[in-house]
Amino acid sequence: MSLAQNQDSIQAKSAGSQPAGQVHPLSLQYLQEAGISTEGLVSQSWDELEKFAPDVVITVCDSAAGETCPVWFGKSIKVHWGLTDPSKIDGSEEEKAQAFRDTIAEIQQRVTELLALADKQLSQEELRSALNKLGAI
Repeated sequence: MSLAQNQDSIQAKSAGSQPAGQVHPLSLQYLQEAGISTEGLVSQSWDELEKFAPDVVITVCDSAAGETCPVWFGKSIKVHWGLTDPSKIDGSEEEKAQAFRDTIAEIQQRVTELLALADKQLSQEELRSALNKLGAI
């Protein structure tokens, strides 16, 4: 993720160390339900982002929290925002649906607060601290 100061957007990219090869169909369904565009979403490895130089790297799944980020993320602020993976929920269709909706809502809340941080002139340590607090919500 690259925080662009004095702009009204954040450039975010999503990738993983062990991509599944396709975006989970329920992810697509519930993102669309929430009014979030799924155009262009792909399952991709973070190796495909070698030329991307993010200011911040946020891991969200517990398996990624302990992994070493690729060397090209070396200068990035790295934080972990643990989220339950809704695609791993065993339960009724309604329980799965609620898990996806809850996860999407949680991400939306954190991104709203992240956008507010992007407008502030924070040092790297202040930004890291603020991002860690957002991940603890």
